[in-house]
Amino acid sequence: MAASERTALGPLVGAIDQGTSSTRFLVFNAKTAELLSHHQVEIKQEFPREGWVEQDPKEILNSVYECVEKTCEKMKQLNINIANIRAIGVTNQRETTVVWDKTTGEPLYNAIVWLDLRTQSTVERLLKRIPGKNKTFSKFKTGLPLSTYFSAVKLRWLLDNVEEIRKAVEERRAMFGTIDSWLIWSLTGGKNGGIHCTDVTNASRTMLFNIHSLEWDPELCKFFDIPMEILPNVRSSSEVYGLMVCFPVFKSGALTGVPISGCLGDQSAALVGQMCFRDGQAKNTYGTGCFLLCNTGQKSVFSEHGLITTIAYKMGRDKPAFYALEGSVAIAGAVVRWLRDNLGIAKTSQEVEKLAADVGTSYGCYFVPAFSGLYAPYWEPSARGIICGLTQFTNKSHIAFAALEAVCFQTREILDAMNKDCGIPLSQLQVDGGMTNNKILMQLQSDILCIPVVKPSMPETTALGAAMAAGAAEGVGVWSLNPGDLTAVTCERFEPQINPEESEYRYARWKKAVMKSMGWETSGSPNGKPK
Repeated sequence: MAASERTALGPLVGAIDQGTSSTRFLVFNAKTAELLSHHQVEIKQEFPREGWVEQDPKEILNSVYECVEKTCEKMKQLNINIANIRAIGVTNQRETTVVWDKTTGEPLYNAIVWLDLRTQSTVERLLKRIPGKNKTFSKFKTGLPLSTYFSAVKLRWLLDNVEEIRKAVEERRAMFGTIDSWLIWSLTGGKNGGIHCTDVTNASRTMLFNIHSLEWDPELCKFFDIPMEILPNVRSSSEVYGLMVCFPVFKSGALTGVPISGCLGDQSAALVGQMCFRDGQAKNTYGTGCFLLCNTGQKSVFSEHGLITTIAYKMGRDKPAFYALEGSVAIAGAVVRWLRDNLGIAKTSQEVEKLAADVGTSYGCYFVPAFSGLYAPYWEPSARGIICGLTQFTNKSHIAFAALEAVCFQTREILDAMNKDCGIPLSQLQVDGGMTNNKILMQLQSDILCIPVVKPSMPETTALGAAMAAGAAEGVGVWSLNPGDLTAVTCERFEPQINPEESEYRYARWKKAVMKSMGWETSGSPNGKPK
């Protein structure tokens, strides 16, 4: 691209993609959806006790500053004018819970990450108050089962166990939010007039939000005993929430005054980025976890097979909400990180792929990575990870292969549930996320599902979805979401290469292993007060 072309790119849109394992800032051309520049920073996860997963909200915020600054520097080197960035979208790991002090701008405790299991005894205590201990008591209001996964129980734990938070609530200094709220509040001024808001997709993951009325539910807030004044205002996924303020950390003063005008939980953002705007279109994202979402249009569909109902997006203040069925798997990319960081069988994620490629089979070894219990379709918090079918012949390459296979088997389980609920089986699977760069995984996935797997050549669909929402917002208007204006995406296809009988045999063995992973933990699960 010539220098003159670069400076005449037209309107650009930025996206902050704050995930479980990393933060990225990416800049897209609003007319062509081309990714022009980006920067990524890995985020530390802390495991203070067994089953606990935390992150430092300040580290998350600083990683956003760093990514924005570094991306803007790269753009200057490419001779791209950052003044052309007209809007910023935010997409984030969902459910992860932050409580902060609005007078100081400081977090009052670490963020409790969606994967965290410390709330198991909180869930059991709450279940005792429900007639028949029915986990799905709020299903028709929230779309969700009572689980450690969602924000309300994390917030309840914080209120029960952290004196500083209790005191801040009493003194009306406390603010609650998922990561999107923490970032938007901080980026629009923080303690000096920051905007305390969230969007419908993130609100729908708290267990406090009525997905039909699109409001916080007073009855649910009463059930969880959560004061409504600490909750953020709920907005659509595409509107101007506030303007970026100037930060001392931004040496360049980059992006001051640019509107933040898009906000979507990461899985909703990927659905938008994959252009799944029609009823029945679905995508599967392979990140830390694995998430299959199917757009069900303007009607909420309730699963009979262990899936959850969630809000897909609401593209403007006066636009309708669209819903999705979701199959959530806790551990996907996280199993590769575990092989690397905990077992040390590889130095990089790419090395895990190479180990698996060396053998091309798990040799009868099966890995159920139920590190945080099992999510969909089982919702079984007592499960724990197991590796079974080991022999003296098994080596680290077979375990690496079994780990990749586990991601594919878990996807098969949620796809089977989705097909039963929708009545129309998916004829192909659209995929995205960091793990889709792993060609062995993609081929394995096609083999295990017995349908083609289709991967866009630009894998950053989550960030793209947030950029689309921001660019399309009223008052910004640089990105058209009209079907005729959307850019066709080039894709790579993976076709099944094994016979269905072999696939079924391996899947049946996997199901047997899953049964053996259940019932490991009892109610004495990790809990207690912070040290």
